[in-house]
Amino acid sequence: MTATLNAQRRAVLNNALALGACALLPPVLAAPARGQDAGRGVVASTLPVRGGPGPGTWLVLLGTRGGPGIELGRSQTASAVVVDGRVYLVDCGYGTVRQLVASNVGYLQVSTIFFTHLHDDHTGDLSALLSYQWTNGKTTATDAYGPYGTANLIDAAVSLMHANVEIRTVDEGRTVDPRRQFHGHDSPASATPVQMFKDDRVSVTAVENTHYPARSKARMPHRSLALRIDTGQRSIVFCGDTAYSANVVGLARGADLFVCEVLDPTVMQQMRERAAAAAAAGNPNNIFRHVAETHSSPADVARMATEAKVKTVVLNHQVAGPAGSLGYPVTGFIDAIRQGFGGEVIVGQDLMVL
Repeated sequence: MTATLNAQRRAVLNNALALGACALLPPVLAAPARGQDAGRGVVASTLPVRGGPGPGTWLVLLGTRGGPGIELGRSQTASAVVVDGRVYLVDCGYGTVRQLVASNVGYLQVSTIFFTHLHDDHTGDLSALLSYQWTNGKTTATDAYGPYGTANLIDAAVSLMHANVEIRTVDEGRTVDPRRQFHGHDSPASATPVQMFKDDRVSVTAVENTHYPARSKARMPHRSLALRIDTGQRSIVFCGDTAYSANVVGLARGADLFVCEVLDPTVMQQMRERAAAAAAAGNPNNIFRHVAETHSSPADVARMATEAKVKTVVLNHQVAGPAGSLGYPVTGFIDAIRQGFGGEVIVGQDLMVL
């Protein structure tokens, strides 16, 4: 009886918060979706916008789930930075295309994509995004920037479209060649910030973070990045997947928003124990070791945020405790991070606008 009552209360609260947030969603986000059959009402965040961002620059959390698992309540990692109506996509995990529509940011409006790294929970919806852009009439270029392998990733996504393109070109008289429309660009990984991209609205710099250990990097060219997007109004840092990183601290100095992953300490301890068991069984380079050694605990997040003197921490790529994401209280992450960080902490939710 109590559990049912609590569930009803949560549902009422979520509905009230969503209705309150609708009025706060900036008009710039609603307009681009028109013409895509996506503008039948504004789908806002499950939490209200807090305080309102500076004029012109908005962060939209499209997917906040950590890891490659599939979950009905959250999409995999992706965010949109919208600057005076222009959309910049950061990562493109599974579910991103639907979330771009649900947020009214729109998928046809995406012409610039940044990847922190090329794990599939950050790239899983790329081929769908490019394919539906082409099929639904986008004729301008889409460019993707990321670490080594990004150019090959775009080429592979275009190859996946081949049958669809061939059929529609013959049957529907299409004239746009996706091989000339979609472009990938590999960016260097460095301990010091390197400019990845710049236009008239944003400057994007990158550093290598600590998602890949030295033992793995010695055997492959792939790297993982943290990104900083500076606009005329705000600075937003995306840590990417990473453990504590001095490089990230340097990149994030004084940032307005510090968008960082977080792994529940209980889960991290479980991963350490399972990693030790797998190593004892003859598999030292196992997934449990990877999770335990290359992701951030709340203490890691707090340490980086404090050392960088950022204003606000925004948690994404969340791996919650044993109760699971739907039953895990957000105060668990907030309380843990506030033990080492005195600024504002926001636990990101899908479709939250900041």
